[in-house]
Amino acid sequence: MTTHTIIVTGAGGVGKTTISAALAVALAATGLKTLVLTIDPAKRLADALGIEHIGDEPQRVEGADNMWAAMLDVSASWEAIIYRYAEPEVGDRLLVNPYFRAIADRFPAAQAYAAGERMAEYIESHQYDVLIVDTPPSGGGIDFFTAPARTGDLVSGKLLKWLTGSRIPGRSVLFRFTAKPMLKVADTVLGGPMLSDVADFLLDLSTMYASLSARSRTMERYLQQATTLIATTADPTPMHETKRFFRELSGISIRPAGIIFNRTLPLDWVQAATKPIRGVPDPDLRARARLNLRTWATEAQRQGDASAELSARYGAVMHRIGLVSPPPTTVDELRGMIEETDLVKELTEDRTP
Repeated sequence: MTTHTIIVTGAGGVGKTTISAALAVALAATGLKTLVLTIDPAKRLADALGIEHIGDEPQRVEGADNMWAAMLDVSASWEAIIYRYAEPEVGDRLLVNPYFRAIADRFPAAQAYAAGERMAEYIESHQYDVLIVDTPPSGGGIDFFTAPARTGDLVSGKLLKWLTGSRIPGRSVLFRFTAKPMLKVADTVLGGPMLSDVADFLLDLSTMYASLSARSRTMERYLQQATTLIATTADPTPMHETKRFFRELSGISIRPAGIIFNRTLPLDWVQAATKPIRGVPDPDLRARARLNLRTWATEAQRQGDASAELSARYGAVMHRIGLVSPPPTTVDELRGMIEETDLVKELTEDRTP
């Protein structure tokens, strides 16, 4: 079984998590075994699916045959990574080192790398026809695509080389202050024990370089093979982030397959605002209704212009999803979000079992 990976990314607050859940529901309804993996720590996917809790292990979604959901546990994922790629004694040291815990738990790039590793595991398990990845909110999701290369830089020993010169030292060399004046400052300001902890952490991490470097190349290949969809709205910040995505992703050989323009108003409101209002005899009420309709028509026109500008600039397929208020909280409501788009048809060509 070949797993088709779909990555939903974009700026924070544009509805990526809800769109990912809606896509999963719709694709699962075609008979495809579908897993949606969210990296968003806000746990909004559970709310969108109407279930109480989503854990690190895939969980069946009631009311949606062929659908599973999971949420990344960053700490658990990094523990698994350490024990998979490090010698047992090195792994034991890393897991209790405070600098490793800080990076694994708090750094966006570390979260994004763990997500990429989890994505790769699900692809290689061959258990699902479709894997939908809801990218992290940090950095507009860019971190998710660049994390494999950036993590390789960290574990390659570049920081150690900067501190000590071109040759990666043994632990004792860090305290021979002929290496670099920087170490004298660090030892004075941080203290010997703290500097030792940093050195131990970097040296242990560097032993994983060959394995993580090879794994990073595999993850980069999976990212390039995936179908990447950028979610946005007509608001200025998401529009700016969408343009940044096209610019930066092209630098790592990833071409987005389309743009999902979320929370759109019907374009036929623009024409409706030019027609007379009938059946309202009260002139004051008719005037207020006309003003309200024109206001909404202006916003619908602005959204239409924004989506047309993006489509023309990047030659990207545009998928419009109408404004839903309040946001969907059931499987049926999620399915309804996608029904009027051609997303499912495009994503299931030659893939339905």
